[in-house]
Amino acid sequence: MVPIGRVKRVAAAVKRGGADALLVTQMADVRYLTGFTGSSAALIVRGSKVTLFIDGRYTTQAQQEVDGAEIVIVADKSLSLAACEWSVSQGVAKCGFDAGAITVAGLEALKAGLPAKIRKSFFVPMTGLVAGLREVKDEVEQDKMRAAAALGCKLFDQVLEHVVPGAPEMEVAMALEYMARLAGAESMSFASIVAGGERSALPHGKATTAKLPKRGFVVLDFGVVLDGYCSDMTRTVHMGPARRGEFDAYEAVLAAQMAGLAAVRAGVTAESVDAATRGSLEAAGLAEWFTHSTGHGVGIEIHESPRLGKKQESKLKAGMIVTIEPGVYFPGKYGIRIEDTVLVTAEGCEILTPTTKAWIEL
Repeated sequence: MVPIGRVKRVAAAVKRGGADALLVTQMADVRYLTGFTGSSAALIVRGSKVTLFIDGRYTTQAQQEVDGAEIVIVADKSLSLAACEWSVSQGVAKCGFDAGAITVAGLEALKAGLPAKIRKSFFVPMTGLVAGLREVKDEVEQDKMRAAAALGCKLFDQVLEHVVPGAPEMEVAMALEYMARLAGAESMSFASIVAGGERSALPHGKATTAKLPKRGFVVLDFGVVLDGYCSDMTRTVHMGPARRGEFDAYEAVLAAQMAGLAAVRAGVTAESVDAATRGSLEAAGLAEWFTHSTGHGVGIEIHESPRLGKKQESKLKAGMIVTIEPGVYFPGKYGIRIEDTVLVTAEGCEILTPTTKAWIEL
């Protein structure tokens, strides 16, 4: 069933923006507003009504997934252009579009397909309108994300038996994905990060054929897609006994992560949460090795707004789901990152990934 509450919020925002309708082309936004999971579509939101434009490949799928929207099958034409032409035929004079999702060339192609007299006035840029509304998750979305996060936690406990010296990183990642699919995941949220030894110092060290060390850190950063929503978590474990300074560095990252969690609540700025993690690492003398932002929003997409980083002045709202993931990275030596996904509440946050963050020595 089309979530009419979401559609009405979009329609109200479109009206405030001075348009009669909205062209939606980002597939995450299409899914959010209709439930359609195909890989190609265009959507027109006009008042409380939505019209979905698809090609013939998705006729049956759309009929099964979409209830409450008009479905138009398009042949031999751009779906976006067909949607715009249909809008004109329905009396739409101004149509909003996501300027962050349509290229300049794409916009010019759409204009060229419309009557010359309306080309200059028809399109109204509304960057990230639906994505902005997606920041705050409703109760249905929150439950879906709790389930996805819980599956991620379960997988972490299971994958540790595969984290052994000499095991190729890719083998561990494959075991993780295999278990995830067996447990019902649609896919992984992103290419799983399994990075051991010196490679743990790569913040985005995707799994390779490199073998896990007999002694050293292993960063495990992964997530699953369950019922359309992503999970995201990172844990860092240690192979063998710690070398000098390694345990202290781990404890410093954990303290920074806890400081970030403590700073989360509705009404605070995204920048202030980042400042909490960064300040904690600065007190430990490690701030220069923290080379990325503290976190990001998660939902239908693995990276959504808001971003929790420097100069990010947007305020957190109850219902947002974000990550808190400080880390330190010493090139040629090792890296450590600890990440939880949390639901922002009025008083603080609910940790959706509560599996242990204590020192694990394998």
